[in-house]
This record gives sequence, structure tokens and C-alpha cells, in this order.
Amino acid sequence: MAKIGRRGLIAAGGAMAAPALAQAPWPAAQTVAVVIPYAPGGASDVIGRLVTQTLSERLGGTFVMDHKPGASTSLAARLVARAKPDGMTLLLGTIATFTLTPLALRNPGYDPLADFVHVTQVCETLSVLVAHPRWASFEALIAAARAKPDSLSYATWGVGTTAHLPMLDLLGRVGAEMLHVPYNGSPPAMTDTIAGRTDCMFALYAACKGHLEEGRLKGLAQPVATRPAAIPDVPTFAELGIPDFVYTGWYGVQAPAGTPRTITERIERALTEGLAEPRIQAFMATQGIGPSPMGGAAAVARIERELPQNRTLMQRAGLSPE
Repeated sequence: MAKIGRRGLIAAGGAMAAPALAQAPWPAAQTVAVVIPYAPGGASDVIGRLVTQTLSERLGGTFVMDHKPGASTSLAARLVARAKPDGMTLLLGTIATFTLTPLALRNPGYDPLADFVHVTQVCETLSVLVAHPRWASFEALIAAARAKPDSLSYATWGVGTTAHLPMLDLLGRVGAEMLHVPYNGSPPAMTDTIAGRTDCMFALYAACKGHLEEGRLKGLAQPVATRPAAIPDVPTFAELGIPDFVYTGWYGVQAPAGTPRTITERIERALTEGLAEPRIQAFMATQGIGPSPMGGAAAVARIERELPQNRTLMQRAGLSPE
């Protein structure tokens, strides 16, 4: 049994093993690209490895990650939307791809609903406000930002992303100003925060876990209702006097519109069954990732619900499409 990941691993001997599904023309003896809208090295790698390994184990064929970062995830989304709908090109899309980027860009180059088959949501993700270790607490960071507006900076992986919009919301709530420094992906944003070139950022826990454990980053607060078991030592924003500040990201698998149901149904079933494995769930919990597979209809309903909610947040933040 293959192992997962650079830091995380799934033990051999049945963690993902399952009887092969019935033989079918797809994807036997073929290579399927799962397009990742971020640069290598971030949380998307952890989730991408889970998805590609699960699909390879349960469906046969070879599923590989194909990183296509850029333009707030729209580059990858456009590529998949225009791909041949034959099951050979899939997208590991995110909350940003489908509920933020279409609002942040005047012409993202794709319709978040019409251009895709939303196969299934895969998981929800925990995020943390992390900072260079020179900042001992959230209070110290905000006090400095209030004292000298725009003297501090925060990193993101693009305008209108799940690193950008929460920070705008947060700064508005606490009456502080910081410079926004967008990067082409989470890894370079985190690298500059670790180096002290930027002061802080919202990061997925799966991406910053090792840096927190080894002291390269300081966890200041997390936008959840209660402290999760994976991150027990970092306070929630509610504990710091900012109630109702909760953001949960998600990842899902999408295919180009027109992809046959015989293919998308096999993908959905393989992921639902594979992510239910106890060893997989235990591994995901250590990474701050909650498996949450759901059918395509539920995934579409979530997008339809979150698009207007995020449009309102962007309007309140004064963001106009670029």
C-alpha cells in the first residue's frame, strides 16, 4: 500500500485498500490529471495526495496532481472548464475558485456553475492567523497596526481569496490597517511571513502545521467556534473578544460540463467510500482537515448559498472586481 505525503503517511496494510470497482473503459490504463489551482507545497498538496491516491486505489488507472497556480485559482479553473469532458481532466477546486474569485475578477473566464459538473465536496479545512514569531500575541499585532496604519503587512495567495477576505473583515472589525501583499500561492506567502518580510497571514493548518510546531510561525488566533483538538493551544477569535468571526474553507472535485454521469458517479462513490476509512479520517484530523464528502446537488447548493454571502462581504470591504 502506498504512503501519503511528505509529513503525513497512511500506513500500509489496508488504510485505503478496497476491492476494485467493476471494469470500465474509464480510467483503465490511463493517466488522469487532477489540476491543483495552487503552487506545490501547500495544504492543497496534502489534500491532492489523498484524492489522487484514493482514486488510483479504487478506480485503477493513474491519477496525478497537475499544479496550475495563478490568477486567484482561475487559471486552473479555466483550463478544466475548457478540457474535453472525457474524465481525463479533473479539478481540485476550492471555496475561492467557486465563491470568491468569480466575484473578485471582472472576467474570471469561467462560470462557477454552468461550466462544471460538481462531483463532490471532499473536505473542510481549518485555518489559523499566523505571524512572524516577533509577534507574541494577536493583541500586540493589532496594537502596532493601530498605532502606525499600513506599517505592517499581511500576505495572501491572491485578491478575493480565503486569505484575503477574512483579513479585510478582521481589520475592519478591530479598526486597524495593514498593507496587502498578494502572492502566487500559499507557499511563497508563507515563506515571506517566516522570513519577516510580511507580518502575518491566514494559512490553512495543513500547510503551516510544521512551521508552528518548530517555532518558525506563531499561531495567534483561529476563526472557529471552539478550539479543535488539532490546535488546542491557539485561541479562537471569540475568546479574544471578536464574536461570530468564523470561516471554514472547503475543497471539492469538479469535472468539465458534459462529463458522463457514469464517470462522475464512480468518482463520487470512490471518494465517499475512501475518505470514510478510519485511518484516513484519523490522518486528516491531525492536519486540521475534516472529511465532508457530499453529492453533487449538495455541493452546488452550497456554492449557490455562499456566492451571495461573499458578494455582500466584498461589498462591505469595498472590493471591486479587478
